Amino acid sequence: MADVAAAPATPAAQDVLAQLGELKRLAVVPAFNEEASVGRVIDEIRAFDPGFDIVVVDDGSTDRTAGVAADRGAHVLRLPFNLGIGGAVQTGYRYAFERGYDVAAQVDGDGQHDPAQLPKILEPLLAGSADLVVGSRFAGPEAAYRSSATRRVGIRIFARIVSAVVRQRVTDTTSGFRAVNRKGIALFAADYPHDYPEVEATVMSVKHKLRLQEVAVEMRERSGGRSSITALRSVYYMAKVLLAIFVGLFRRYAVPVEEEHR
Repeated sequence: MADVAAAPATPAAQDVLAQLGELKRLAVVPAFNEEASVGRVIDEIRAFDPGFDIVVVDDGSTDRTAGVAADRGAHVLRLPFNLGIGGAVQTGYRYAFERGYDVAAQVDGDGQHDPAQLPKILEPLLAGSADLVVGSRFAGPEAAYRSSATRRVGIRIFARIVSAVVRQRVTDTTSGFRAVNRKGIALFAADYPHDYPEVEATVMSVKHKLRLQEVAVEMRERSGGRSSITALRSVYYMAKVLLAIFVGLFRRYAVPVEEEHR
């Protein structure tokens, strides 16, 4: 696989890169059987900013995901069996927390997230206006992203319910394209939902008074592998997450102690 050439940086991206130069930053890449795409994801992150450290969390893959990532020079954490996306993501955040990273960006290993759009997600963190920034497929005036009908219904339902719970407009609660500052790293390292976690993590972050902001991004089709969420699983997912949100309203979340690892 050839290296990805860096595109000319826009003035906004150049400003983000200049601010990142003073920070210790990490890209967390959860991956399960993504040997066809994870190498390109790593290349694209480096094309955006060679100063980003990259940790690939191999969630019990049975293919060469870990080997491809290691060949690309990423640090690889191999889980002994498949924990699911939540367990893989929390593993990455624990790695970030224990090593004192200032910023962590989450980029899926399937190629749907375009690292060239990381400046949009990082800018509010660097400006100090947000603690958690989520790349939304639906925040722009003309959302081009199309998913299955079942998923679109679920996304709309989640968006309305989460917006009511957190008392601010949220459009894409299932996006895993996101970035957090030190406060967010500490929270997600201490406590992170493990089964279809993005919706619950959004509610959890606001309950902990993290400032949440969405930015409009474009996402791509998977460049390899296949999604594990079928139509039937989408229905199960909706029911389970709605129950989890309800339970979460009364849950006492773990409180991270960031100072211990400064």
